Amino acid sequence: MIFIKQKLEGVYVIEAQSHSDERGLFRRHFCENEFKSHGIDFSVKQGNISENIMKYTLRGFHYQKVPSKESKVISCISGSIFNVLIDLRPESSTFMQWQEFNFTADGRESLYIPVGCANAFLTMEDNTRIHYYMNDFFTSDSLGFRYNDPAFGIHWPVIPKYMSDKDRDYPDLILGSL
Repeated sequence: MIFIKQKLEGVYVIEAQSHSDERGLFRRHFCENEFKSHGIDFSVKQGNISENIMKYTLRGFHYQKVPSKESKVISCISGSIFNVLIDLRPESSTFMQWQEFNFTADGRESLYIPVGCANAFLTMEDNTRIHYYMNDFFTSDSLGFRYNDPAFGIHWPVIPKYMSDKDRDYPDLILGSL
């Protein structure tokens, strides 16, 4: 596994090191020891799969507040996504900055998202599946804000066609809510 630091503090793209033979490919998807060797304390509490039938489906922006300490590792296991992270940690050197990522199943990359970052993704193909490892258990009190909040000026590749009512109705981010 190759950990590549990103511009947002504590965020890593994780490239797989694949081994192939006549049977196909093998790659390590998660290793607690390798995470620890990069200063990341991450223990898997839950694994989830997001199945998105239609391209241009949007999920997010979602985030958790204390006492939740939810960080996650996401991987595109079929299809492709345009993913955006926003750093909502007031103590971070990259507070309120954002970064975009393009992930495909063929790329075999994962993204480590630390506690305190909001995440959203837009599917770019039909039948896109995203796998999540979570270091905390899901709580229903997750928060969110509008995907096109003008405070960030994110340039989405297309206007989303499908999203939940909850995601559609989120307000813009209110800094006092962090």
